[in-house]
Amino acid sequence: MAASAPSGNVIAKYLPVYFVLLAIAVLEVFIAYRTTSTVSLLVILLALAVCGGALAVMYFMHLAQERRSLFLTLIPALIFVLLMMNMIWTDSFRLLHFRPFAH
Repeated sequence: MAASAPSGNVIAKYLPVYFVLLAIAVLEVFIAYRTTSTVSLLVILLALAVCGGALAVMYFMHLAQERRSLFLTLIPALIFVLLMMNMIWTDSFRLLHFRPFAH
């Protein structure tokens, strides 16, 4: 029984991505233990987390091989979900204190 598609050298494809993700994680830990301001620490760590997350999604969830139309469909859906979550946060904090209506 023959394989349906040639897979090539999978290790040579995913191993560099793994090492880059590992380097990003080590860099995040190193930066977290340095004494910097809270705002700059937050910005740097969020940027590194977004880069690591994008790499993981693109290679380990195989979005790098998908068509561009799927990618352009997912981005507006993600933005819509994040905006809708932003609309709900105020209600969740209000209900946390058991105040159903603002007085």
